[in-house]
Amino acid sequence: MLRAENLAVQRGPCTVLADIDLQLQPGQVLGVLGPNGAGKSTLLGALCGELEPAAGEVWLEQRRLADWPGPERARRLAVLPQSSSLTFAFSVEEVVGMGRLPHASGRLRDQQIVRQALEAADALHLAGRSYLALSGGERQRVHLARVLAQLWPAGPGQVLLLDEPTSMLDPLHQHITLQAVREFANQGAAVLVILHDLNLAARYCDQLLLLAGGRPQAQGGPDQVLRAEVLQAVFGLEVLVQPHPERGHPMIIAR
Repeated sequence: MLRAENLAVQRGPCTVLADIDLQLQPGQVLGVLGPNGAGKSTLLGALCGELEPAAGEVWLEQRRLADWPGPERARRLAVLPQSSSLTFAFSVEEVVGMGRLPHASGRLRDQQIVRQALEAADALHLAGRSYLALSGGERQRVHLARVLAQLWPAGPGQVLLLDEPTSMLDPLHQHITLQAVREFANQGAAVLVILHDLNLAARYCDQLLLLAGGRPQAQGGPDQVLRAEVLQAVFGLEVLVQPHPERGHPMIIAR
């Protein structure tokens, strides 16, 4: 599976990420939290090979990430960046179908997968429309369907990395998106998702990594990380942490 050992990233003379040790486990969702500028997107960039580490190493299974051939790696690792932009009037199906490019599964099978991925992202009703005619939230859901299609069907040995996939979505679609992510993990994939909403992280993530200043501040289950004193130290926000009345996970309330 995907793991990072003593990972560090530099921008010029500045170390912007350091002391990162993590392992994405099959069937689990790891949430990455932290204030703006904490190093969350930098971490994702290093984990997917977009950024070269100044120290440490990233491994996919038992091979260095850099040693994987591009198409083979793309069949195992899919990435949803913080922003995805297209300037051509592709149809929704064509955008989602880009996720199938590393595969040779045939046109009919790819069409089935595109439809299933759109349905999982609650975007099937957008089929047939031009990508450029969509709202920001609709585009975000289409790109989610694209990365789901890239790994469809999810299973052990596959890794999904998502950078703020709920940032432009209404509350209903925030939950629909994370339910789709959760289902991917339930099928055996390992998932890392960057979130700002602490309550969404508490509900959908198995493990959490809290970053500040490019370094880990806390790592573990939601009950271990989402503690009032830790959140105040990292975010400067006084909160109450109580168990959710139905689900039991931590519920964060600003004071």
